[in-house]
Amino acid sequence: MSRYKITIQYDGSNFFGFQSQKDSNTIQNKIEKSLSFLNDNKPINIVGASRTDSGVHALGQIAHFDLKTSLDNNDIKNAMNARLPHEIRISEVEGVSDKFHSRYNAKRKEYIYQCTLDNNPLLKSNYWFVKSIDLDILNHTSEKLCGNHNFLSFSKFNPEKENTMCEIFVSKWILENKKLLYITEGNRFLHHMVRYFVGTMIASSQRKINSDDFTDLLENPIKDAKIFKAPANGLILNKIYYEN
Repeated sequence: MSRYKITIQYDGSNFFGFQSQKDSNTIQNKIEKSLSFLNDNKPINIVGASRTDSGVHALGQIAHFDLKTSLDNNDIKNAMNARLPHEIRISEVEGVSDKFHSRYNAKRKEYIYQCTLDNNPLLKSNYWFVKSIDLDILNHTSEKLCGNHNFLSFSKFNPEKENTMCEIFVSKWILENKKLLYITEGNRFLHHMVRYFVGTMIASSQRKINSDDFTDLLENPIKDAKIFKAPANGLILNKIYYEN
């Protein structure tokens, strides 16, 4: 039995998130079904690094699984892709140590959130259309998110999750040709955290809340804060970093 690490790309528009759910159309369910073909139609469980929500996309989702096979890595990739829907692609298969764990060994994750100032119907599935922004305010508020903070205010409250501390390494906005991208890297992210970041920063730039209110949410965390959440369709899990 060997352990394999896979890199997964997907358009999450038509799926109920990554994590397997009974009688639901999820990314994990589809991948495990494609793998069972390589295991005499017996089920194989994959372990994903991140539980992306319904409608969220990925370019660099990571998962691992164990399989006994004589196929090489490229043949495994091709066999899986041949049995996956067109919205899901395995971009890489790599043999790893049996001690590797896609979730617990992850050191940092990078997300990209895609906004557009162009009300183009062709962008609707992967971009959030925003009518107006103040880039100076966006940059000012995004810088405040860097460092170690209690992000309770910027997450969906979960009474079972006691630790809401996260370290953000990168938090920045880029505007080019009416495409407005938010890029963030952190050691961990709470449920809906990036979408709350984006929604609240956009609201601040549109002066729906002021800068002091934004700072107060960060410095005085509260559960179930009444803040703005960006839609799922603009969010992409771009990359997950591991130690070499």
